[in-house]
Formats: sequence, C-alpha cells, structure tokens
Amino acid sequence: MQGFRERLSRFWLMAPSIGQCAVGAALAWLVALNVLGHPRPFFAPISVLICVGVGLGQRLRRVAELVVGVSLGVGVGDLLVSWIGSGPWQLALIVALAMSAAVLLNSGALFVAQAGSSAVLVATLLPSTGTGGLDRMADALTGGVIGVAMVALLPASPFTIAAKHASEVLDALSTALERAAEAIDKHDVDLAAEALEEARGTQSAIEEFTQALRTSREIATISPLHWHRRARLARYETAATPIDHALRNARVLVRRTIAALGEPAPRPAWLATSLREISEAALLLQLELGAGREPVLARQALLAVAGRARPERHGFSTDVITAQLRSIAVDLLEATGLPHPDATAALPPAAP
Repeated sequence: MQGFRERLSRFWLMAPSIGQCAVGAALAWLVALNVLGHPRPFFAPISVLICVGVGLGQRLRRVAELVVGVSLGVGVGDLLVSWIGSGPWQLALIVALAMSAAVLLNSGALFVAQAGSSAVLVATLLPSTGTGGLDRMADALTGGVIGVAMVALLPASPFTIAAKHASEVLDALSTALERAAEAIDKHDVDLAAEALEEARGTQSAIEEFTQALRTSREIATISPLHWHRRARLARYETAATPIDHALRNARVLVRRTIAALGEPAPRPAWLATSLREISEAALLLQLELGAGREPVLARQALLAVAGRARPERHGFSTDVITAQLRSIAVDLLEATGLPHPDATAALPPAAP
C-alpha cells in the first residue's frame, strides 16, 4: 500500500509534464501537417516528447541537439541512400557513419542517438526526396519550439517540484539524526548500524534534488506564469549545497556512533538531546521553506543548539560525533541563508 501511495504521489507530480507532452505532440503534428504541408511529420511530435521530457531540465539545449542531430542523420541518410540504395549492409553503414559524425561533432547522448535514429528512419521507412531532409529538419524545429511553448504556457509548478525533493532530503537528514540519538540513548549498536544503512541510501535523494532544482529554475525562467516564484525558489537554491553537506556529515556521524558505542568512555548526557534538537530543526526548515517563508524559526533553533555544542574530551569517537554535530549545525544555518562566517561564529570556541 505504501508503494502504491508513493507511485500515486509521483504520478501527480509528473502529471503536468505528461499533459505537456500529450497536448504538444498533437499540436506539433497539426502545425507540421496543415501549416507546413508535410504529409508525414513524424519528427514534429517526437521532438516535443524529447524536448519536454518528464521531470528533466536543459530543454533549450535539448532543442538544439535534437534539431542538429536530426539534421545530421537525415542528411547522411538521404545522401547515402541516393548513392547506394537500401538494404542490411547499407543500413549498417549509414548508421555507423551518422553516429560517428555525431560523436566527432558533439558527444552528447541525445545528439548521437538522434543522428542514428534519424538515419535509420531515412534508410528504412521514409522515402528519400529532394526536400525530405529540409522538411524533417523543419518538423524537428517545429516540435522543439512547441515543446518549449508547452513548458511556458502549461508549466508544472517549479516551487512544488523543488519543495517535494527538498522535503525528501531533509526528512532523510532528520531521520538519520533521530536514529543516532535513539541508538545512543539505548546503547544499541544494531540500531546505529540500521541507521547507517538507511543513511547510505540517501545520496540518490540529493542527486534528484539537484536535478529538480535545475528543472525548477528552467521552468521559472521560461514561463512568465512563474516569474513571481523566483524569490521562493531562490531559498531552495541557497539551501541546496549546505543541505547536501549536512547529509554527508550526518552519514559520518552515524558511522562514528557505532564506534562510540563500542568504546568504554561514557557519552555526555546532552549529546542525544542535541542530535534530536537538530533533527527537529531540519524538519522546521522543511516546513518554513515549503511555506515560502524566510526560515527564521529554524535559524533560531539551530543557533540555540550551536551555542551549546561545546567540544569536550569524551573519547575519540564521541569527540568526532560532537565535531560532526557542530558541522551539521553550521551547514543548516547556512541553509537558512546565514552567511558562513556568521554561522561558524555561533559555535563555542573549540578546546585547545
């Protein structure tokens, strides 16, 4: 049931992109068919799908790669088919030459794939005509332009995309710190090991958050309907790198917690409490960013924790945990928009 809910949530997040693809593909076909007069404008709807994609950024670059890649494949295909005809060995030669030329010009995967697939279509399905290459280039350009227009006129919410992925990362950070605190309280090495295993699987969430920010930034740039959301989106862009650093530090902290539980030196009573306070501050940061507000409350909570995180000597592993806790506090303070010098100044000085 949980898996179904996650898939349903993902569907609703991707639904605007699906709508953009559906409407754009139909519109591109109609424009190429009725306005340009091309009887089989195959590349027009296909280029819409590639341009819009589902949750991917860099659309403008993909439009350029698409048009040039199609042009290269069509040009090589048309030229060689007119010379050597069609057949298995001719197809192999045409694809090899088109993709080789594409690699030499641009190693982008989309560029190379479009050159190869266009050459295949020309060599096998589409009859070569005097203006066939130009028509297919025009179809690709038409679809690319309409794809960008779909992003501008029927956009997904860039703020919603960024907020969803940021929430996943901050949830993972909060959970890792909470589980580490619980392991320390219960002196449970197995619990700490489980927390470490979970924390190691969080890098994909960071990568998806980074990609989501690129997509959101692009939508907010292209679509006039979302220009007013740039300030709210900028808070996520400010927070992205510090949150990444905080999650990396949390993984080190949890790993060191396992070692600390095996040492005879006692853990200070305030350690688990401080971990929980930072965990709660991460959730507070999530809520304030999601509401589009300046994360003032999260910053105040983190300043309070940072002010008490005084390094003391309690054994090597416990000292490392304390150092990581201080680092995470600084990372999250920067995520709230506090400059790095001010964030580090909130920490008590380290012991000599």
